[in-house]
Amino acid sequence: MLGGPLYQLLLRLRLARPPIGLVERRIAAGILLTWLPVFMMTWIGGTALGGTRVPFFFDIETQVRLLVALPLLIGAEPLVHAQISTQVRQFIERGIIAPADRGRFEAIVEDTMRLRNSMAIELVLLASAIGIGFWVWREQFASRVGTWYMAQDQLTAAGAWYGFVSLGLFRFVLFRWYFRILLWYVFLWRAARLPLQLNALHPDRAGGIGFLAGSLTALAPVLLAQSATLAGVIGGQILFEGAKLAAFQIEIGVAVAGLAAMAIVPLVFFAVPMLRAGLRGKLEYGVLAMHYVAGFREKWLRGVAAREPLVGTSDIQSLADLANANEVVAQMGVLPVNLKALVRFAVLLALPFAPLALTIIPLNELISRILKQLI
Repeated sequence: MLGGPLYQLLLRLRLARPPIGLVERRIAAGILLTWLPVFMMTWIGGTALGGTRVPFFFDIETQVRLLVALPLLIGAEPLVHAQISTQVRQFIERGIIAPADRGRFEAIVEDTMRLRNSMAIELVLLASAIGIGFWVWREQFASRVGTWYMAQDQLTAAGAWYGFVSLGLFRFVLFRWYFRILLWYVFLWRAARLPLQLNALHPDRAGGIGFLAGSLTALAPVLLAQSATLAGVIGGQILFEGAKLAAFQIEIGVAVAGLAAMAIVPLVFFAVPMLRAGLRGKLEYGVLAMHYVAGFREKWLRGVAAREPLVGTSDIQSLADLANANEVVAQMGVLPVNLKALVRFAVLLALPFAPLALTIIPLNELISRILKQLI
């Protein structure tokens, strides 16, 4: 998150402090640039609270996009920087990368940062967000007469600002995040091709790279912003167009699954190295365990140690430790994240859709049902 032309511009405007501080100032600046001008223009034009079928304040999609999703996208930067940079260092600190391969690993990091700092790429993202994005929105999604941003099939002044500036900035921030996620994909893909030093005995049940599960936490705000935006779009259609929540079940399910997959897919790159490490660990530890239990049987079950007291011997505890270690090896999977973490992650991404249930069940009835279950 520390590179690129936008980051350098934020430093010059004092909207960022190295490494990635002043996030509250950036969130405030984003709202002042995207939401406040639109509010003022609709207030002057009489469409902030009424005067049209869909007033500005009641446009759920717009409010969620500018006051929830955009702050989440901006606020995610410090979290991603802290989590991802730590995870990259863990490859070296844990010895996952052998000393002989550290030069190759550092080259991968440098190549990734070189792409991150590309001015050409960010200019393309900006042009796509403002130019192409505005044209698509104007032609496909801004044709509804009776909204605060349309009057007689023409964009209002507030609508023009919203479509060109507000949505342009929102798209640019979102596209920039897509680019950052793509860089994370490229980095992990190349890192997974190195001869990793995975150990099936590591207690994280992932050969030592269980720390990569933290990328789900890091990317959660970015993906949550997108599910919140979709929830806002659906909420607006339910409120103003008479749509039913049941009609969006497939869209919601596909969206949650797709967003979750964006964070999970790069972890699949390590499936083959983890599978190899797991098989190797089972074979090696199986041989070790067989030697130990064979010696244990000879000593305690065939009378060789008949004169020694059984109670208090460390051999029993060692046998138990051997079984625990064998369980760790046996439970090593092919992803550096467990099923419970994946389920929690999917539930988190689905949370923005929960308020839409109030369109089916009134709040007082929903609370009554919950209380009955608890009592």
